[in-house]
Amino acid sequence: MGGSAKPARTRARFEELAWQHTPLGELSLRRRWDPAAGRDVHEIKLGDDYLMSSLFTTGEVELARLALAGWSETRLEVAVGGLGLGYTAQAALDHPDLASLVVVEALGEVIDWHRRGLIPTAAVLGADPRCRLVHGDFFAMLRSPAGLDPETPGRRFHAILIDIDHSPRHLLHPDHAWFYQPAGLRRLTAHLHPGGVLGLWSNDPPDDRFVATLREVFGQVSAETVRFPNPYQPGQAANTIYLAHPLPNP
Repeated sequence: MGGSAKPARTRARFEELAWQHTPLGELSLRRRWDPAAGRDVHEIKLGDDYLMSSLFTTGEVELARLALAGWSETRLEVAVGGLGLGYTAQAALDHPDLASLVVVEALGEVIDWHRRGLIPTAAVLGADPRCRLVHGDFFAMLRSPAGLDPETPGRRFHAILIDIDHSPRHLLHPDHAWFYQPAGLRRLTAHLHPGGVLGLWSNDPPDDRFVATLREVFGQVSAETVRFPNPYQPGQAANTIYLAHPLPNP
């Protein structure tokens, strides 16, 4: 005898996929249906603070695209500080000349979420042999002679892309402040190949004081404004991408 079909199971409109207490606070990964966007949105929160949202990824993608745009016919070695939802790393992997990518993430829980497939970019990052996720404090590793790649101490990169703090003035932790001073930025240049580039994401508008600080260390500096739609308010939102090339050795 025929029977009535069972109703299709629907996904919850909101789901906390993972939660963990960390030294920085309560870290959570959640997925929710966003009616304004018409799709699922993944978000990482630290306490009540939003760290990343898959609804706003233009700036993260442009960080990699702008920093790597000038490179061609070079087998690029790239390091990324800050994994998050993985959009900067994914965009770097899209570059046709990328040879290797090291992504340094301070929160082991975020790396674990990627390895468990809880984050949309996880399949791309996990399947690409050029990409390696490293658990470590990016800023502490800059200070270490071993550098950013534990497997190759002292390794240099053609590009170092950073998406960790909200901006050079709005930090996730006060211990990061040293990096945004001339001495800290000079530390980074020791990890770049000649002609390499620093790319830095910021959620704030271009900061003239920070640009001046960059110019004390780097020969060529720009602050690019990246605009994108904001479904929650009229007009557009914006991020800043700082790009800097070191001064040549005297």
